Amino acid sequence: MNSKRVLLLDTHVWLWLAFGAPGKIPPHVISEFDESHATSPLWVSIISIWELALLESKGRLRLPMSVDAWVREALSPPTLRLLGLDSPQVVIDSCKLPGQFHADPADRLLVASARHLDAHLVTHDQKIIDYGKAGYVQVLPV
Repeated sequence: MNSKRVLLLDTHVWLWLAFGAPGKIPPHVISEFDESHATSPLWVSIISIWELALLESKGRLRLPMSVDAWVREALSPPTLRLLGLDSPQVVIDSCKLPGQFHADPADRLLVASARHLDAHLVTHDQKIIDYGKAGYVQVLPV
């Protein structure tokens, strides 16, 4: 494993990590998280907060507290950093991803962010994993 990897968590991986979901994140990926902390935080995209709030508002996700409070708490570990959308290029690139990629705007923004950050996108999403296998984005599969 490479301790110099920059890691961007897909929304579901961030939720699994925050909820301490046993068995969802394999031990080798947890080891990768631990090793990467030495040189880089684990990144969580602002898009993941949007996805979380959307899921909660539709009743597809139940949180033990308000979304605002949950997000503050879930982002509080010093090993996590919030990745904003402060680069217009990321937004533009999300609309011009190379190869064939599906239309989900959140996934497109996460992939474009990972490419821009030169990060590995940590995901269980098979469409993103396949896109990574095609060489378009670095992926750490979960």
